[in-house]
Amino acid sequence: MPSPTHSPKRSKNDRRSFRDEVSRSPPRRRRRSPSEDRAPRRNRSRSRSPDDGRRRRDDGNRRDRRNEGRFEGVPESQRYGKQEQTENKEAVPTIPKEQPNFEVSGALAAEQNTYKGVVLKYSEPPEARKPKGRYRLYVFKGKDQIDMLHIHRQSAFLIGRDRLVADIPIDHPSCSKQHAVLQYRQIVDTDAIGQGTRTVKPYIIDLDATNGTYINGDRIPASRYVELKLGDTLKFGFSTREYVLMSEDLVDEKGA
Repeated sequence: MPSPTHSPKRSKNDRRSFRDEVSRSPPRRRRRSPSEDRAPRRNRSRSRSPDDGRRRRDDGNRRDRRNEGRFEGVPESQRYGKQEQTENKEAVPTIPKEQPNFEVSGALAAEQNTYKGVVLKYSEPPEARKPKGRYRLYVFKGKDQIDMLHIHRQSAFLIGRDRLVADIPIDHPSCSKQHAVLQYRQIVDTDAIGQGTRTVKPYIIDLDATNGTYINGDRIPASRYVELKLGDTLKFGFSTREYVLMSEDLVDEKGA
């Protein structure tokens, strides 16, 4: 029977199992004391002594003395890869930036005002009306009458070389494809008493033709309506053909 003062001896297997348990258990973390928490941490960066600054200054001075002879005769503006900026260098002209343009381009109107795939230069005004009188155009070449055109069946007649859209075609090379328009307009005339009467009158408008439109030998302004009177003679460009405006009623009166 063992004495109470001595612990029983452990076998080798017991000691081995005890060491295994100790090795498996995680290591205990040592707690910091309050004095260590309050103590400031030391800066681990290396402190620089005055000798280090003196050594760097000496290295820079030696580098400057070594480069003194290298740039003799070289302008300062061209040292270290710098390019000399000459005062007489021509200034590059600056192109102004294009500003936004909010004006009407006319693309929508051109898309709507087309006929047979041709964009028309003219569109009728709101006061366009068909005439009540029977107007005619008598075509003369020299003293000979070569044609007679009825111009009362619609409110406007396009005159030009483009036969796809022209109501009155003219084939002279001096005339434009869309040269002029004969337009009937409803106008309110006021008499001496102040009473207004609505009448439909014939007008001619030149569509900015190169060689112009002439009434009785006088060139009319472009893009402006000019009223026509019975007996007026029209000429287009340098064509020798003359178009005389007449009315059927006036012709019947003269024939009678």
